Amino acid sequence: MSVALAAVLCAALAGCSATGGKRAEEERTARTAGGKAAVNTPKWTFAMVTHSGDGDTFWDIVQNGAKQAAVKDNINFLYGHDEEAQRQSQLVQSYIDQKVDGLIVSLAKPSAMKDVVEKAEKAGIPVITVNSGAAQSKAFGALTHIGQDETVAGEAVGDELNKRGRKKALCVLHEQGNVGHEQRCDGAKKTFKGDLQKLYVDGTNMPDVQSSIESKLQADPSIDAVVTLGAPFAATAVKAREQAAGKAEIDTFDLNAQVATGLKNGSLGFAVDQQPYLQGYEAVDLLWLYKYNSDALGGGKPVLTGPQVITKKDAAALQDFTQRGTR
Repeated sequence: MSVALAAVLCAALAGCSATGGKRAEEERTARTAGGKAAVNTPKWTFAMVTHSGDGDTFWDIVQNGAKQAAVKDNINFLYGHDEEAQRQSQLVQSYIDQKVDGLIVSLAKPSAMKDVVEKAEKAGIPVITVNSGAAQSKAFGALTHIGQDETVAGEAVGDELNKRGRKKALCVLHEQGNVGHEQRCDGAKKTFKGDLQKLYVDGTNMPDVQSSIESKLQADPSIDAVVTLGAPFAATAVKAREQAAGKAEIDTFDLNAQVATGLKNGSLGFAVDQQPYLQGYEAVDLLWLYKYNSDALGGGKPVLTGPQVITKKDAAALQDFTQRGTR
């Protein structure tokens, strides 16, 4: 794949050197670092529409990856988001109406997105799905899906809890109706040898999240692990544990600078990283490859970016990357 991709890029480069791949790669790197495209393909427009709420650091990292790839690939990158599925669908429709050249869409609530994704396909706009909706992506007509298998990621959590000797865990779901969140908790329950309970909270209201976890810990001191499904909620769970005077280990899905610090200082046990930077970067890059060379990856299967279990021993090495917003 690396040889084939190098050949594709060499053909597309402005002034590609005949001295070989190393010099060409150095030229591409310099151009990208300077905010210039590394290819001379047309200025296509790609739009990404996700189910993110406001201020979600996970999606900031996805965007960072997408924007970096967009610079390299000479892409005009647009981004829209709404945590309410119907409004997310309307955003996708607005980009179809604008006749964008490619779409990247998350499918947290697949049934609400099915029709509009199919409309994009009928309009000749290639679609790649990211993060959530792997099971529905192919059926909806997307080129491929990029992300982690949520069930497999949940199973990894259950296995890690077993290694740590945990007996009773609380899985905190912050967005009702999100199929990926249910799959994470169900996957953890499948492999965890102890007792796992679900707790539904309003993820748009952090004080409510904290009080709900706190109340649960106070009511049941035997809970020895709390698993949150997003990095921003890990710190809130730590506060809830402190207020409840509990001893439960706080673990989380996803990684950001705050989580890396928590792993390093021991306030968090482990994190499951699905590498959101890769999800954004590869989505843009694969759309470019499809438009430029009719390339496709995955062979009809999702392109996996995780899960990767990260513990205290990994935190220091990743801290610099989290600070710059790429992990």
